[in-house]
Amino acid sequence: MAGPTPRWSLLVPVLVVASAGLLAAHFSFDGDTFQNCRYLGPSTRMYVTAWAAPACALAALFLLLSLRRRGQRPGTLAMAAGCVVPVLLLAQLAALYWVYEPDPAGGQDCSGLTRAAARY
Repeated sequence: MAGPTPRWSLLVPVLVVASAGLLAAHFSFDGDTFQNCRYLGPSTRMYVTAWAAPACALAALFLLLSLRRRGQRPGTLAMAAGCVVPVLLLAQLAALYWVYEPDPAGGQDCSGLTRAAARY
């Protein structure tokens, strides 16, 4: 017997929005990796947002599935937000991979352009 929409289902869209916001924040911190043409590596806030974003997305999915398993009917907003989670997870897993990717400059600082420019 399915009852009224539980209050917990309102947390699903909140978690999905938080997850998308963390993904956007992660990409906005992309400028943290270089300073004065020197590769510093990903900042701490890049690591935190790269891990927190998929954690929020998975928590939303877990909450949605647990509500359904208990026989409660999640609201339409919660179901719609749950449909966005797989797409978000793909983008977030790519961002997580990029955080642990080796130095894109190959250790040459700014792709070696400073050394090439110094010759002229």
